[in-house]
Amino acid sequence: MALVNKPRIIKDYNKLDKALQEQIKLVYADGFADRLIHFFDKDGIKVSALPFETENNYYMLRMTKNEATKIVNEDDDFDDDGLLKNEVRQDYEGKYADLEYIAGQISEDNDFDEVDNDTDDDEIDGDIEDDDY
Repeated sequence: MALVNKPRIIKDYNKLDKALQEQIKLVYADGFADRLIHFFDKDGIKVSALPFETENNYYMLRMTKNEATKIVNEDDDFDDDGLLKNEVRQDYEGKYADLEYIAGQISEDNDFDEVDNDTDDDEIDGDIEDDDY
């Protein structure tokens, strides 16, 4: 999905509604910690975040690697290995697979491509809305 003209929203994972959290779990069924990106916020502070794109927005969900691991470890939807449980995955696929932005991001066979998330020296271009409510 192209980022053209999409608002970029920085938000905490725990402040998202349940449906959006479920969609994120479906896309990141293998956990969050290894999928974090790094960027500099509007104040020049380095931030780590989990990227998630919807039809209308590009979210950057603030979390450290430790927080990402803790979220998954404390979530009953994930197993002891940090993977989304099959029955949960099937339920979420049934609920959200008809959304184009989800269908394009989930893997049919649980194989995930390696992602180069090392954007330490890159600043996200464009307007970023820090949605802290």
